[in-house]
Amino acid sequence: MDEKKNCLLIVDDDESNLAVLKHILEKDYIVYTANNGPSALEKAAEYLPDLVLLDIVMTGMDGYQVLAALKNAEATQKIPVMFITGLNSDEYEEKGLSLDAVDYIGKPFTTEIVKLRVRNQIQIINELRAIERISLIDGLTNIPNRRSFDSRMEMDWKQAVREKTPISILMMDVDKFKIYNDVYGHQQGDVVLKIVANLFMHSLRRATDFAARWGGEEFAVLLPNTPLSGALGVAEYIRSEVEKIEIPCDDKSVTKVTVSIGVNTLIPDASSSPDQFIAGADEALYMAKQAGRNRVAHRE
Repeated sequence: MDEKKNCLLIVDDDESNLAVLKHILEKDYIVYTANNGPSALEKAAEYLPDLVLLDIVMTGMDGYQVLAALKNAEATQKIPVMFITGLNSDEYEEKGLSLDAVDYIGKPFTTEIVKLRVRNQIQIINELRAIERISLIDGLTNIPNRRSFDSRMEMDWKQAVREKTPISILMMDVDKFKIYNDVYGHQQGDVVLKIVANLFMHSLRRATDFAARWGGEEFAVLLPNTPLSGALGVAEYIRSEVEKIEIPCDDKSVTKVTVSIGVNTLIPDASSSPDQFIAGADEALYMAKQAGRNRVAHRE
């Protein structure tokens, strides 16, 4: 699939309307079609289109019912829906918009109106996504931020509870970072954070592993479906790799830093919570610092 193109789902029980709309839009978008409500719900969940173009009057399940079902399903509730229908009165338009449809195009439609309305919605969608992406990335290190971590934790935690699998977390702190900043300056401190963050990202082997800047000189790594032995292995690899780094300074000299890492692993259930899980890793991080820094400690 061409990832540069946005994806549309057109739903209409009139095959001629489907063919016309597909012809109008397929040059600019990836287009999927469905000719009834159940098929529309199935394809929306499978393809997660950026926008659904939905007829109201359909045999069996009408457009209002399809829209309600989309909004009631977690996977599809945020997909915007645009009605394209022959029901042209203000009453029907008001009802559609009251159900959270983003737009309403009456039939017979013209090619240019359809193109413009769809383009406007897609632009809005893409702009909102760009804003969301920016809000989830740490501006200094260009890795996910605390907000992004919280969102990922919620998702991975639910999966671990549901599947009864272990989840591990590493809480990491650059050792004596305040002293480093005082000696070399905050600008050089920023260089350290960027280099260390980049190493964290490249130390993770699986697409499901997740690193984020927690705040200040502290970072977190989330390792779903990972037992303690695996988490300790990742933590020790990161610690040793940081220790090897030579960080350049403006005067051509190099500096070095180390990190302390706290590890916690749990097979969560309904009685446990992410906050307690993170607190356990924080306790382990404190243990690593108390034991002399530049080491890995884990919650017993």
